[in-house]
Amino acid sequence: MTDHLAPHSIHVIGQPLLVPVTNIYCIGRNYAEHARELGNAVPTEPILFLKSVSSLRALGGGDLAYEDETFHHEAELVLLVGQVVPRGSSVGWEVLQAVGLGIDLTRREVQTQLKAQGLPWTAAKSFAGSSLLSAFIEPSELPDYNSITFTFSVHGQLRQQGDTALMLNSVPALLTHIAKAHDLVPGDLVFTGTPAGVGPLRRGDAFTLEFTQIAKSFSGRL
Repeated sequence: MTDHLAPHSIHVIGQPLLVPVTNIYCIGRNYAEHARELGNAVPTEPILFLKSVSSLRALGGGDLAYEDETFHHEAELVLLVGQVVPRGSSVGWEVLQAVGLGIDLTRREVQTQLKAQGLPWTAAKSFAGSSLLSAFIEPSELPDYNSITFTFSVHGQLRQQGDTALMLNSVPALLTHIAKAHDLVPGDLVFTGTPAGVGPLRRGDAFTLEFTQIAKSFSGRL
């Protein structure tokens, strides 16, 4: 798995060329139960933040800032935009080239301190190795766009179960929301938010992400 982001590029299974990443958009609190487990209000519209391209890392290992810290894992469905979407467009699955699974590593104590001061989350969310990505698959492999299920396990123990049917904002709603203020371009990534069950992850921990409907899994190690 170590070659999927060489350099800062996405490997789509079955496609010969790597896809360079342009922008990384992330959605916070897109599952109500996750918002509640952290004591946050359930938002009425998508919470959008950005991560740097330099935060990308494959599942198999690599650079990791703050590697002596304990992070929180946030497993998510990740979208890869495949065409230009002009600002103001209403769009959906048709603009996606591929989908994958990712982990948004979070320095939770730092994030809590930043939120208390009304400051941006960048120091807690965007750092080397904080955006872990699987290989990607073409959307046509998914049996049901409205209910994509996935899991995240650490050392063989289930930690998170996601179902996009439970997202507060659907994939088309998220893409359209981002496009209100931005032109989407090929290579843009969208982390769609994490379900409940976030918890500690440390350097050396072994984990598995899986699209459960199609039994396609990706293993890695922090």
